[in-house]
Amino acid sequence: MLIAGFPAGAWGTNCYLVAPAAGEECVIIDPGHQAAQGVEEALKKHRLKPVAVVLTHGHIDHVASVVPVCGANDVPAWIHPADRYMMSDPEKGLGRSIGMPLMGELSVGEPDDVRELADGAKLELAGLELTVAHAPGHTKGSVTFGLPEAADIPPVLFSGDLLFAGSVGRTDLPGGSMDDMVESLTRVVLPLDDTTVVLSGHGPQTTIGQERAANPYLRQAASGQEAPGASRRGM
Repeated sequence: MLIAGFPAGAWGTNCYLVAPAAGEECVIIDPGHQAAQGVEEALKKHRLKPVAVVLTHGHIDHVASVVPVCGANDVPAWIHPADRYMMSDPEKGLGRSIGMPLMGELSVGEPDDVRELADGAKLELAGLELTVAHAPGHTKGSVTFGLPEAADIPPVLFSGDLLFAGSVGRTDLPGGSMDDMVESLTRVVLPLDDTTVVLSGHGPQTTIGQERAANPYLRQAASGQEAPGASRRGM
């Protein structure tokens, strides 16, 4: 298994390329602000051929490079229908302007081929099986992508802005909800094995075991108590 990731753009959003091995087809996860060049470099370095872009949610820091990346590689983009509107209207998803100078650098809009994700779906792409879990809280259409354990790696969760090392995504933007966040943590995250590697939308990788032991939000979800206040991490 090959997973190549890098932080991109003004928000340091993690973009991932996932393939069975170097020299094969791949899936691109969350090509955000200023990610197109990094994607191109990673494709060349690992000799990969993309077949799809998949998105954990619709915030501009995760989708800003979808149009150029999909266009350059003639591949579809997958997103949950509740967040699809943000691809064409990113400011509506933030409840405020993100700034005209920055907007001038963005390719706002949908690529030619957009497909919608559903909870529980299994996407068979590039020789991989990605399991989709609808996980609202950060946005109404947030999802995670799970990869099963393989011979050379433990199970992997691409958590987007649901779960970070030591924290969770902010819930104070339009569509955010701490109640939904806690429900998603309880339903999507807590049942996972402790060995599951968490590759999030921002920051370093972690594991479910580490977060179960130390993440205050996950500990509160496990105890059934009221969660701490909204995090400010992520967009």
